[in-house]
Amino acid sequence: MAVSPDFLDYVLEQLASLGGITHRRMFGGVGLSRHELFFALIADDVLYFKADAVSIPDFEAAGCEPFKPFGGDKAMSYWTVPLEALEDPDEMTAWTTRALDAALRAKAGKKR
Repeated sequence: MAVSPDFLDYVLEQLASLGGITHRRMFGGVGLSRHELFFALIADDVLYFKADAVSIPDFEAAGCEPFKPFGGDKAMSYWTVPLEALEDPDEMTAWTTRALDAALRAKAGKKR
């Protein structure tokens, strides 16, 4: 799950306009947070955003794939980011908002 420095720098540059983005290496990949809210990960130079029942249909419609770190049918609640989002700052902001919203909903669900 290696992450190249160039890809990490590119992703951070794409997200910089949102402010408050931090990253940390974990399990061979990189985790991304905004104001301490974990919302994305990078593995093998692929960016994955947090998704849930509300946002998964959007990811599916965009042809995205779930993150399956162990192969098989066991997917985590992170989905690939559409390629057009990686190249368009407005699209990136829209998809990042989906991921942040899903992360907020997950956090609120844990507090119950």
